[in-house]
Amino acid sequence: MPFPGGLWWLLCCRQGFTLLRRDYGDADREADGEAEEEASFELRAQGDQASLEVSLSQPTRTSSGSERSLLVSEEMRSLIVEKGPGPVEEDPDALVKGWLQREVRGGVKTPWIRPRKYWFVLTPDSLDYYSSNEKGAKRLGSLVLTSLCSVLWPDKQTYKETGYWSVTVFGRKHCYRLYSEHLNEAVRWVCAVQKVIDSKAPVQTPTQLLMRDVEEHCGSPEVLEQIYRCNPILRYTSSPLYAPLLPFPYGNLDQSAPGPRSYTTLRDEAVKLFNSLQQLESQRDPVPLIQGILQTCLDLPPLVDEIYCQLVKQTTEPPAPGGPGDLHYWQLLTCMSCTFLPSPPVLRFLRFHLDRTESRFPASEMAKYACFIREALGKTRGRECVPSLEEILVLMQRQEMVCTVHCPGAAACSVAISSHTTAEEVARELVSRLGLSQSPNLFALYEQSRLREQPVGSSTLLADVLTSLAGEEREQDAPCRLCFKHYGFLDTDNVPRDSLEFALLFEQAHEMVLRGYVPTSEETLQTLAALRLQSLNSDFSTHAPFPRLEELFPPHVLHARLPAPRPDPPPPKCRGARLRAGLLAGGLWGHSLAKQRAERDQRLRGRLREEGASTMAAIVEKWKLLQGMGRPEAMAAYVALVREWPGFGSTLFDVDLRASPVGAGPQRLWLGIGAKAVSLYKPGEPEPLDSFCYGRISSFGASDSSTFRLSVEDRDLLFETSQVDEIAQLLTTYLASTAARRPPQEPAPGPPLDPDPSALPRGLCPVAGPWQRPPPTGSFGS
Repeated sequence: MPFPGGLWWLLCCRQGFTLLRRDYGDADREADGEAEEEASFELRAQGDQASLEVSLSQPTRTSSGSERSLLVSEEMRSLIVEKGPGPVEEDPDALVKGWLQREVRGGVKTPWIRPRKYWFVLTPDSLDYYSSNEKGAKRLGSLVLTSLCSVLWPDKQTYKETGYWSVTVFGRKHCYRLYSEHLNEAVRWVCAVQKVIDSKAPVQTPTQLLMRDVEEHCGSPEVLEQIYRCNPILRYTSSPLYAPLLPFPYGNLDQSAPGPRSYTTLRDEAVKLFNSLQQLESQRDPVPLIQGILQTCLDLPPLVDEIYCQLVKQTTEPPAPGGPGDLHYWQLLTCMSCTFLPSPPVLRFLRFHLDRTESRFPASEMAKYACFIREALGKTRGRECVPSLEEILVLMQRQEMVCTVHCPGAAACSVAISSHTTAEEVARELVSRLGLSQSPNLFALYEQSRLREQPVGSSTLLADVLTSLAGEEREQDAPCRLCFKHYGFLDTDNVPRDSLEFALLFEQAHEMVLRGYVPTSEETLQTLAALRLQSLNSDFSTHAPFPRLEELFPPHVLHARLPAPRPDPPPPKCRGARLRAGLLAGGLWGHSLAKQRAERDQRLRGRLREEGASTMAAIVEKWKLLQGMGRPEAMAAYVALVREWPGFGSTLFDVDLRASPVGAGPQRLWLGIGAKAVSLYKPGEPEPLDSFCYGRISSFGASDSSTFRLSVEDRDLLFETSQVDEIAQLLTTYLASTAARRPPQEPAPGPPLDPDPSALPRGLCPVAGPWQRPPPTGSFGS
């Protein structure tokens, strides 16, 4: 059937416009823009030799505002290969040739529009495309390939959307998105382009070359002054930066990583960060901007060196040394030095800059910041979180933070810490301050919140822990704090009753009771609650402050008295029945069911209040019988009752056993880790199902993130748990303590676990890792 007149005219115009655009539209613009693509001032082949006086200036805009006037060396111009309009087929440097689509106009959704094909030629220096493969064809564009270029492999998502396999090649200013109908052809082009990129020598920017010159002539003040005088790129500038100071690979960043921020290319982000730095000069409150810059560096680690170089540049010969704007740069540099460690070349250049500043401005604020930064660089290692607003304020004043650590049974302790203080250092200080140096037991810092409690590793930076707790507190709207508690019990029988350690032991025993980790009768639990009241308020009095029942008695015991709620009927399997059930649920029947559930829940809450009232009355009656008992006696009686359970002193973990060691045992178990053995308990049962002394354990470790493996003689036990790391850490600590307490006459050919056994009570959770029992003649190790 003939086309209507209007549609025929539209197709003809579309075809003509495509031809004109192919030859004279986009191609001319691309050729003009790509002819100077790699003529950038910041790139240079590594093998080229540079003279001492590089004399590079900051890039400036021309009068038209659309081009940059850059001083380009002859070696950099040699990267661009001039090609004439010679025959395409006679190019001797061609590595791969073929037809590809530069952009997909059709595809699966619009198959009636003809895709635009070009003749692509890959050479050792560039990727060129022509209008055809005939002799004398016009070269429409060229992408110069350097070591910073990148290429993306074909992906299925693009093929599903367009029907073509895509190949993306990233250059400095442009990227070529090429499409092929065949996967093999797309893979061939990707491999060929990547091979050319890998063959290129690394490129260096003028900043890197000048850093090397400064390091080589650091002993010659005259030469150094000449280098700084002749190269404005090393000095402060109030103009914007149009290219980064260090080389970065071309191409977009991976946006699949989770996070609230989205980033473009590293080069663009480096330029944006320099704009943020310049905003610091006029900020009245620079703290939020400083934290944002630190967060970007944490998200994009390659930018750490770039920010250091930019800060060194902006603090070199500023217009007002020591002014508010200059000090903001030094304050950001201080925060950077306490958060990130630069690469060795940048670190050497930074230290030279600090020495130069101290020598030129002695006894100034800049010199004080330089001294603080130099000391911080010697202690800094990787941070997991950016400094909080409070930490940034403290760092800007070059002061220490104050950390509050809560001790059960004692007053909270305030400890001065820095950005480099570890949890082990704070624990050692608390052990010494609280008089626990002679205790054989182990102590640790714990993160406590409404939902979790976990020990802090010995090498963990306390600043990161405080930042994490502050964020968790804002999310949960509940208090989160840092606590100092027992980590492992090696001896609970010889703890003096009048010591602070016994108060810590008493509080930890009460915590185990409330969590249901002390299997005993309900009568004993009421007696324990009465003893707790006696230790808190002394003798019974109607005016004494009364804690909530949840703070005295395990809540799960009250919930166990309630009748089990009847489960809702399962959904019908038949489609018609599901439809009828859905209609009924949305009508009067659904409102009736919701009303019945609400009434049932109200009855259960009423029953729970009645049970709680009766339990509290029984506790008060037992409390009255303790008339005249002092607080130390009540605490001692409480601990004595809890110690009657054989598992007291062990740390219990909720686990699911994959392969039961005792036949048809329950799957949900308690894994108790004590000083002498590892035991398995059925929840609520006082006697263990099985127990393994450490001499029977051959190895242990994490099979995966949620599975813990324990090898006992000739069998392997697999436990499903969310506390794999905590279990491995505690086992490693007990094994190290066991090895340290062995008699000296036992042979120990291997290196000792800890050369100083007296340091064990002060040491915290070691780094967990796979452990295997050494040969029979050796000692335990981790």
